[in-house]
Amino acid sequence: MSLRDFGLLLMVCLIWAANNVLSKYVVSVMHVPPLFYAALRFAIVLACVFPWLFPAPRPLWRLVVVALLMGAVNFALLFVGLTMATPSSAAVVLQLGIPMSILLSMLLLGERIRWRRGIGIALTFTGAMTVMWDPHGVAISAGLLFVAAAAFAGSLGSVLMKQLEGVKPLQYQAWVGFSSLAPLAALSALLEPHAAGSALAAGWPFVAAVLFSALVVSLLAHSLFYVLVQRYEANLISALTLMTPLATIALGVAVMKDPFGLRMAVGSAVALAGVLIIALRGNQVWPLLLALRNRAQ
Repeated sequence: MSLRDFGLLLMVCLIWAANNVLSKYVVSVMHVPPLFYAALRFAIVLACVFPWLFPAPRPLWRLVVVALLMGAVNFALLFVGLTMATPSSAAVVLQLGIPMSILLSMLLLGERIRWRRGIGIALTFTGAMTVMWDPHGVAISAGLLFVAAAAFAGSLGSVLMKQLEGVKPLQYQAWVGFSSLAPLAALSALLEPHAAGSALAAGWPFVAAVLFSALVVSLLAHSLFYVLVQRYEANLISALTLMTPLATIALGVAVMKDPFGLRMAVGSAVALAGVLIIALRGNQVWPLLLALRNRAQ
């Protein structure tokens, strides 16, 4: 990989990591309701990529299902989870999406894995469970359960997306925005009646946050990532995108004062080691689609 392209990938990973922390700040410190935040973000994305909505790919129903899973369902669960979980712990638990997608591909598509990737899957689950476990409450963190559910929704969507052909990145973004906006807006109106007031109270910092999330993260960073995926081997890109959870942990500790004790350190190391094994032993590009929804994007 050229130094320029490595710099671009580093920038993408740092953007994703910064947005993880920013999303936590929006829903926890600014107190903007999570469903409203997600709906507004998708509204901006859809406005920017609407021209790519048509002609609609076929089969349309499958694309809509994929878009809902990787859009509305994933982001609703993720942002709700971030109201209760730290961005650093969420970044680690989101790595469950990669082994989940492999297991779902075995179940739904009949694919097989070898023992080395099996070890990677086991390590990722072990590390994530270590992070999720709350030793004080002798239970699993409720917020991280939502994050794990978000990872599952995105994983199922990525497996179903593997059966779609000819969907271009901006077209995919357009259909995610189109399919997700209405259900998120409806749920927000039903469950978050004072959402607009909370957003107005947050002021211009919230406007800047949602514009960054929609324009810089969803459009710029994702587009750059797709370009790099087309240039280099999947294994290399997969391994290097581990910079995102590492940067999220660092930013979470530095900016949001996330606790980082021995349990978090060990769990993170084990989970990321598992993801690295999976990445280095894999030879398919499709799991990289998880990176496009894996970072509170």
